[in-house]
Amino acid sequence: MSTFELAAVLAALASVTAVSAHGMMSSVVAGGKIYPGYEVGFSYSASHPPVVGWDTPGNKDTGFINPGNFSGPNIICHNDATPAALSVPVAAGGTVELQWTTWPETHHGPVIDYLANCNGECSSTDKTQLKFNKIDEQGLISWDSRPGSWASDKLIAAGNKWTVTVPKSVAPGNYVLRHEIIALHSAHNADGAQNYPQCVNLKVTGSGTDTLSSGTLGIELYTPEGSGIIVNIYNKLTSYTVPGPKLYSGASSGTGPTTVTAASSGVTTSTVGDYGATPTGDASSTAVVAPIAATPVPRGIYTNSTSALPGKPSKSTQKPCTSTRSGFMTSTTATATPTSTASVEPTLPSTEPTAPTESTKATPSGDDADIESRQKLPKDMTMKELFEWLDLIVAELKKKMDGKMRRHARAFMDM
Repeated sequence: MSTFELAAVLAALASVTAVSAHGMMSSVVAGGKIYPGYEVGFSYSASHPPVVGWDTPGNKDTGFINPGNFSGPNIICHNDATPAALSVPVAAGGTVELQWTTWPETHHGPVIDYLANCNGECSSTDKTQLKFNKIDEQGLISWDSRPGSWASDKLIAAGNKWTVTVPKSVAPGNYVLRHEIIALHSAHNADGAQNYPQCVNLKVTGSGTDTLSSGTLGIELYTPEGSGIIVNIYNKLTSYTVPGPKLYSGASSGTGPTTVTAASSGVTTSTVGDYGATPTGDASSTAVVAPIAATPVPRGIYTNSTSALPGKPSKSTQKPCTSTRSGFMTSTTATATPTSTASVEPTLPSTEPTAPTESTKATPSGDDADIESRQKLPKDMTMKELFEWLDLIVAELKKKMDGKMRRHARAFMDM
């Protein structure tokens, strides 16, 4: 096969295996207490325990929202999101720690937090009417080498955790905290940025007076061509503009100016609570979930790495996500570094890989033999035949993955 053909094969197979590469917000810590969030496994059950994280049944693959969908409702709190039943109690001026299951080291980009007043119970709020105020942002921290140090890298270094401060000026009431990572590894192409919004309900107490009556609707936060959405992070950056509206005037965390220079150190992400300690005290309201017991929040079925355990540093054992749009692939061990905004092909071996000998090759049987017969690649294969073959392989891989997901879901519901 030619280099182009082999690149097409690798890109197609990588796009299938990338399903498990991303994470999601699994729990929240406030006042030293742990509150469980939504889990992917809930999508396979008719009901699930009430949690503080919004339901996202359409996010079974822990995937992303692309810029082409910025004007649709899924950008607000992710795919098919519906309000959480419970809320996290936090005082204005206090901190909320957001724990992710995992995050890929290759997915560099900003971390952004917004707050919107529910104007009533958050459990029944209309997400399309929420007006968001940006209360925290951080993008490019420093540039020593490609692709630089980003807020997402700080989140990973903190054990896949991010801490945000609720502004002291916020009035008591019910609010939605919209927490988001934007991955920029493919953002040098149009529609290449990847947004991962997560939402959680907060019940704010204190003496603040600002009800956040104004703000920006979720579907108006970003535009596909907006600042910070299309950017080549593999070229040296002297500055980076965090996407979205300007920072809320009463914010007590964030980088300050919208444009963050490469020399800026940004905010320092602190931590609260202790995941290994037994939570104490009771919830202050029936609308607020009681903290979970002494053991850490379960990782669920959506991660295959112990690095997702709260409080432990990430070792990023997951497969990296790759983009067929970009024309090149990234890896946790070797990162492609294009020298211009044009896409480049991956570096490939100059020779054909050596096929296994008959003495070392395992003899397939049954369904495996049938699959293998469709995986053989004739050297004189045409491009049309190549893509027909790819369709078969992708279909087989998806069928196997769907079977595994169903088995994991049944195991989860039996726990």
